[in-house]
Amino acid sequence: MEAPTLWQDIARIREQAPLVHSITNYVVMNSTANALLALGASPVMAHAEAEMADMVGLTHTVGGALVINIGTLSPAWVAGMGQAMRAAAQQSVPIIFDPVGAGATPYRTRTCAELLSQTPPTIIRGNASEIMALSDATTTTKGVDSNQSTDAAREAATQLARAYSCVVSVSGATDLITDGEATRTVPRGHALMPRVTGLGCTASVLTGAFAAVNDDPLAAAEHAMWVMALCGEIAGEQAQGPGSLQMHFIDALHNLDEDALKVRL
Repeated sequence: MEAPTLWQDIARIREQAPLVHSITNYVVMNSTANALLALGASPVMAHAEAEMADMVGLTHTVGGALVINIGTLSPAWVAGMGQAMRAAAQQSVPIIFDPVGAGATPYRTRTCAELLSQTPPTIIRGNASEIMALSDATTTTKGVDSNQSTDAAREAATQLARAYSCVVSVSGATDLITDGEATRTVPRGHALMPRVTGLGCTASVLTGAFAAVNDDPLAAAEHAMWVMALCGEIAGEQAQGPGSLQMHFIDALHNLDEDALKVRL
């Protein structure tokens, strides 16, 4: 990864403040909104089916992305997700799909399959177990945590990317990003990051911010994961534990500049 290339996208986010419309879960709404604000993007958390078409239309008008996160499912939210994804596809708004906990229950896995089959996304971003469950419905997960390595999910990620003509971003000790042909890796981060709930969801909304300013989904997904990894490292150097890591991570997003990228990349 070259610092000027990554910095160019970060500068675009801070200049354009793209609107990232997140249909996400109750657990992470606050933390993901704060992460977007810290990086320079503009978050909106809208779930009501009645406003989906209008909200996606606004996202299209001002420039932005749609992030679908199935963490706390309900039938009403699923209906809104489906409507938002269809509207986004019609208006060429990038769609990032986070299959939180896919493989934990049949309902969760089936919901993912139905949404993806109705409207293929621009980028699928999940942990290794979730990506493997999307590829093979018999794969199970431990709640929302991964019990697989990104290397184990390589084949599943490649198959998914080809099946949906999208990019698949797999988070882990080494992140893996593929469009079914080219594959990129991000072998960085900090050991405390899995101890903070919602950092995977944060990776998804940041991926949305990058996809809003970069027309290349593979590059956008890779850049988002590099920012996650580098800010995780910066935060980890100051943190005393998971609680302070989260605080320092938000600060690192806000303070990240071109000089820091040059030093760390």
